[in-house]
Amino acid sequence: MAEHRIQLRWSDGGKPFTYEAYPREHEILFKDGQRMTASASPAYRGDGVHGDPEDLLVAALSSCHMLSFLAICAKKRITVQSYEDDAVGFLENDGGKLWVTRVILRPKIVASVDAAALEPIHHLAHDACFIANSVKTSVKVEPR
Repeated sequence: MAEHRIQLRWSDGGKPFTYEAYPREHEILFKDGQRMTASASPAYRGDGVHGDPEDLLVAALSSCHMLSFLAICAKKRITVQSYEDDAVGFLENDGGKLWVTRVILRPKIVASVDAAALEPIHHLAHDACFIANSVKTSVKVEPR
């Protein structure tokens, strides 16, 4: 149906290629030349300044949920003035395998209707989010 491409670039930067020394920073190029620097998490010798793959997974899930939510609200003629999310993902050890087992989305929304009216829209948005549909990670929505 659609292809989504990025370019990823990394180089050793002249540093020795040992586990302790090689740089974890790399560049991700998106369509139209937008660039982002990413790194490993500090637990894996990343710099801690840039987003890491785990952060990017949480961000993708949060962004997809928000975009699905906003589309549904617009189609239902519910006006949304703002949407904020303090999402968190949990990297856990499951039988010796590390993976992001769960993500909690905590959206805070200002809209023309109350929180009770938005609750079923969150369910619809979750079902429509193709990023959430693409991962085995448990994704829960806990509106604030």
